[in-house]
Amino acid sequence: MADNARVVDAHQHFWNLGSDGYSWITPEFGVLNNTFGVADVEELADAAGVDDVVLVQADDTLEDTEAMLAIADAWPRVAGVVAWAPLTDEQALGPVLDRYAADVRVVGLRHLMHDEPDPDWTVRADVLKGLAAAGRVGLAYDVVAVLPRHLEHVPALAEQFPTMNIVIDHLAKPPIAAGGWEPWAGLLAAAAEFPNVSAKISGLDTAADPDDYNAKALSRYVDHALQAFGPQRLMFGSDWPVSTLAGGYLAWWQTVLKLLDGLSPDERRAVLGGTARKVYNLMSPE
Repeated sequence: MADNARVVDAHQHFWNLGSDGYSWITPEFGVLNNTFGVADVEELADAAGVDDVVLVQADDTLEDTEAMLAIADAWPRVAGVVAWAPLTDEQALGPVLDRYAADVRVVGLRHLMHDEPDPDWTVRADVLKGLAAAGRVGLAYDVVAVLPRHLEHVPALAEQFPTMNIVIDHLAKPPIAAGGWEPWAGLLAAAAEFPNVSAKISGLDTAADPDDYNAKALSRYVDHALQAFGPQRLMFGSDWPVSTLAGGYLAWWQTVLKLLDGLSPDERRAVLGGTARKVYNLMSPE
């Protein structure tokens, strides 16, 4: 709880390296080259006062989605799942979307587009056709924008799919470590002009110097996002376990609270839960 409202962690992952997939996780990722499950994060979420969690895909496989749904079956904190679907395979996509549409826990889709060699992957004709189908069943779409080119495409997506909620993960990874600003700032502001676009205050700890970051170093970037989107279109995410590369869950949580210190209670409630509930149409708590 925060400000007498339920807190939603809108961006959390799990993975089991004993299963197939997750080929992007290699020994060079250090601590991330391990299996992470509920037991590893339960106490951290308790300590942060997080009530509900949105699980987000970490591999471009249906198996990853099945694993998240199995966790949702067993962990009451899971309020929603951002799944993966074969957007470019029209024949396979239909049955997958039918299943997702019948499961209230599936609230959105994501693809590791930043790993695609083509920076324009998300606006390819076959991808757009798949996104149109996803929009028809009410799913949101998380954009993993890492390059400026990725962020550049968000207005086009928002314009083409005005009833679909488009979510920019990690504020599109602003160039914090390098002290950069443009083109990130202008592109984020351009995306924010579309009312169906929102963004996550997440992953900024690893966009900064992971060994030496603080709220002061991040405030310029978060303040810009607050000005562009307003609290009603921003949401907190831990990006756990990736955040273990930069001090972990609780260090990031405390940093976020400092970054939001100047907001009113209503504005904090939006960022810490209300926006996620609205954008993802999350299940109501029991």
